[in-house]
Amino acid sequence: MNIELRHLRYFIAVAEELHFGRAAQRLNISQPPLSQQIQQLEQEIGAQLFTRTNRSVQITPAGQLFLQDARVILLQVEQAASRAARVHSGQEGELRIGFTSSAPFTGLVSDALYQFRQRWPEVHISMQENNTRQQLAPLHEGRLDLGVMRNTPLPSDLQHRVLLREPLCALVHWAHPLADAESISIQALANEPFVFFDPQGGTALYGETLALLRRYQIKPFITQEVGEAMTILGLVATGLGVSILPASFRRARLADVVWIPLQEHDAISEVWLVWSATREPSAQMHNMMQLMMQNAEI
Repeated sequence: MNIELRHLRYFIAVAEELHFGRAAQRLNISQPPLSQQIQQLEQEIGAQLFTRTNRSVQITPAGQLFLQDARVILLQVEQAASRAARVHSGQEGELRIGFTSSAPFTGLVSDALYQFRQRWPEVHISMQENNTRQQLAPLHEGRLDLGVMRNTPLPSDLQHRVLLREPLCALVHWAHPLADAESISIQALANEPFVFFDPQGGTALYGETLALLRRYQIKPFITQEVGEAMTILGLVATGLGVSILPASFRRARLADVVWIPLQEHDAISEVWLVWSATREPSAQMHNMMQLMMQNAEI
């Protein structure tokens, strides 16, 4: 069938006015073309929609049923167009964000997520927790829109913006001899048993922290290897060793863990916002990127 939306609009106008002249005036067209369009619609459907006399126009039972469906169809088209426009403008849709386990502890990231939710409540945010290494392929393949991760070598098709540089701190049990120090040199940890990340875990903090220790000729005595930063915190809290983590993890507030600033100027960790350089950012991505970047501490 060759039925267009204008046929439905013309039909609804005639059905509601039950007068071709008034319907034509309402549609801002002349009456003869309107009559022709209704006749063409009836031919396409294969049913008479109106009975016409010199004095009146009446809708047929087939026309009554078609009127109900035509109204639904036009409403659905209008709703579909409205949704498409809202998705295009960033008012609706989906935003897929990968994040490392430390991201929720970073005030900049949590604040941006809260502000986004307040401004665009109809955008569904899908948060996927992955370590830095695990985010790279989904960003490359388009399965993630944005990634929040620690600094790491990136493939050429991904680009980044530094959101913040935060200090690395030593973690010790409250009864440790260093617990009362206001700050320490990283050398003070040289002979301590370390609770540290599993090298196969894929977290960027593993290579970042090891590189820092190597710069000061320290080979850590690693006694416990775990997959998550929260596990490191828990094991330090039991006195099984010391560790080094970004200061943002202090928000976890474990009473038995003491955080001590490191004196070395390069004892820092960067948090990056990463996205594809080969894909045009959606409006949803643009809005989130703007929120994060305007609060960036760089």
